[in-house]
Amino acid sequence: KGIFEKNGGSIPLPVMKNAKTVDPRDKKSLPVLQLETAMGAAISCFEGATAIVIPRERFAPVKTTNDLLALRSDAYQLTKDFRIVLNPARKGVPP
Repeated sequence: KGIFEKNGGSIPLPVMKNAKTVDPRDKKSLPVLQLETAMGAAISCFEGATAIVIPRERFAPVKTTNDLLALRSDAYQLTKDFRIVLNPARKGVPP
């Protein structure tokens, strides 16, 4: 709680700059900077915090619209305990 009070309700995390273009498929399109914060860096702000390793089969990364569409497709199933798992018919191969 103290770190939030000290920093006006936020956590002071390092910002990463990524040079990109407005249209990533067109290198001649307008250059821009994408600013990102690694949420994993927040662990350093909390005394005694530790990280745990989550096996790859426990999550499906969503970085693009196509990733989200795949996750919402029949390639994945929602279990009774509300986990999203790869459809067994895919034999372990994600879309």
